[in-house]
Amino acid sequence: MTAPIYNRVALIGLGLIASSMAHAMKAGRLAAEIVGYAKSAESRATALEIGFIDRAAATAAEAVEGADLVVLAVPVGAMGAIAAEIGPHLSPGATVTDVGSVKQAVIDAVRPHIPEDVHFIPGHPMAGTEYSGPRSGFATLFRNRWWLLTPLEGHDPVALARFRSLVEGFGAKVDTMDAPHHDVVLAVVSHTPHLIAYTMVGVADDLARVTDSEVIQYSAAGFRDFTRIAASDPTMWRDVFLTNKDATLEILGRFTEELFALQRAIRLGDGDHLHAYFTRTRAIRRGIIEAGQDTSAPDFGRGQPPSGGRDG
Repeated sequence: MTAPIYNRVALIGLGLIASSMAHAMKAGRLAAEIVGYAKSAESRATALEIGFIDRAAATAAEAVEGADLVVLAVPVGAMGAIAAEIGPHLSPGATVTDVGSVKQAVIDAVRPHIPEDVHFIPGHPMAGTEYSGPRSGFATLFRNRWWLLTPLEGHDPVALARFRSLVEGFGAKVDTMDAPHHDVVLAVVSHTPHLIAYTMVGVADDLARVTDSEVIQYSAAGFRDFTRIAASDPTMWRDVFLTNKDATLEILGRFTEELFALQRAIRLGDGDHLHAYFTRTRAIRRGIIEAGQDTSAPDFGRGQPPSGGRDG
């Protein structure tokens, strides 16, 4: 039998990502023991009941005692306070990682509290659903999905390789990049699209000439997918936009310029402009399918466990 990659893993936060990591570690026997902490006693009890953690801790500091891997799976805005609490209790040689979809702000908040003899490997699993809480996780969430790492300057390559082997044990694909570049990429592929989805659902909600029953009954796939995205955890997304403010505003400004150009083409009846624009954007969709990040099936995922909605 292959030895576990980590002897004791501490999960700080027991929502979708942490519970899915725990299920995957249990399925692959990648960790000998999993300790969990969540602010809610109910969440801790639920995690024990389901069995994806072996022991629940009453505090984050208690959870990290003796752990060789600590996972910060809390909203981005809470990372700094948690890091300050656990810092003095981390074991020498341990690795600390996070699952936030913003990286520079997390590094700035967490790094000052990590002791010199502890490895900090910022990370971001690009997987999720619109569901949250300890009952939402499942072992295959990360399969064939990207897990981005933003190693710090002077990082320990052995610690990085060890953590990478865990992530690959989940079935994920790993890539590395620097934190500022990560935040711009995510502003394009996740953060701004989520903001647009929230806005479109809000527009429908505010439009008095369209009733709630019509929105629900006649929703085509486009609007239905907007509502799925807009159902994501509001606390998490509030923190994402506040902490990745500059990159999101830059991409949102570019989006607004493109939108004005499309408005003008529609107003002037410029069919050539619209056709050329839609042809170019259609090629992006083909590239996503060819990269294996989606399938061309029109009802992908609707009869299966969700695989989108929180890819931020």
